[in-house]
Amino acid sequence: MTRSDAELVSDALAHIAALRRHLGRGDLADETIADAVGPRLAAAIEAVSQTSATFREGALGSDWKVIWATRNRIAHGYAYVDLTIILDTVEHDLPEFERTLRRSLE
Repeated sequence: MTRSDAELVSDALAHIAALRRHLGRGDLADETIADAVGPRLAAAIEAVSQTSATFREGALGSDWKVIWATRNRIAHGYAYVDLTIILDTVEHDLPEFERTLRRSLE
């Protein structure tokens, strides 16, 4: 069964909501929180990667390559992911990514 772009975006937003709940318990200085936030961020991006190319191009444009590269750095960190990358992404890039996904559902 093929899932719609809207369903996949909803999945991504659910991962982002979980990520925010983790951050509500503390910050990335806490290793347990950092270990939870990174995979949720990667999972959100992974969900968007399953949307149609038309959706990704229309919603994210040229930013998609950078977003996907961030997911790859997290997913293939090979035992170590620089937390400053995750922190910077969560603080500076995630809000716009989330807004874009929410707008796409309207």
